[in-house]
Amino acid sequence: MARLFHVPLSPFCRKVRLSLAEKKIEVERVEERYWEQEPDFMRRNPAGKVPVLQLDGIIMSESAAICEYIEETRPEPSLMPSDPVQRLEVRRLVSWFDDKFHDEVTSKLLYERVNKKVMGQGFPDSRNVKDGAKAIKYHIDYMAWLLDHRRWLAGDVMTLADFAAAAHLSSLDYISDVDWNRSDVVKDWYAKIKSRPAFRSLLADQVPGFPPPKHYNDLDF
Repeated sequence: MARLFHVPLSPFCRKVRLSLAEKKIEVERVEERYWEQEPDFMRRNPAGKVPVLQLDGIIMSESAAICEYIEETRPEPSLMPSDPVQRLEVRRLVSWFDDKFHDEVTSKLLYERVNKKVMGQGFPDSRNVKDGAKAIKYHIDYMAWLLDHRRWLAGDVMTLADFAAAAHLSSLDYISDVDWNRSDVVKDWYAKIKSRPAFRSLLADQVPGFPPPKHYNDLDF
């Protein structure tokens, strides 16, 4: 069986988990305290980051590369369109969420509220939290604009772009940092993706010291 070294609320790990689950690849999940840089883990990934996936006799790191490998070796059900222009849009949006959204929102809300405490790095920086709370409004509005013109974020079918976005938003939803009332179309999109079987393991996550809100695993919010 494949093994995934991960952290439950990491959006990068969640994106990989969603891809694996959507393609029905069974995987053993191993929680990894990557910040402690244990020698065994550092041998798997000298960058000292999660996710790390053991699959097909290969040890893989970096979520984008992992998801591309999964897609190329297990093409069904597809998470990437066949049209090059549409594939470009999927990759653009994956980068949007994993780079821009991560830097402006996830790192300033989730990392400040949860990661600092778990890693013993002190208290949240109130300025970062305030900046993240402001920035997420812009991103939700941008998602709403996309969904006003498309069925899914990158087009007419669900793709890896939707999983990348949902990975970040689900992590933030765990700590009640998403205002679902800001956009009905974004809320409806999340309800659709949240109800997929691939999402079940994410909704079952429990982080000691951080109980999720009641709506977190409610498919009807």
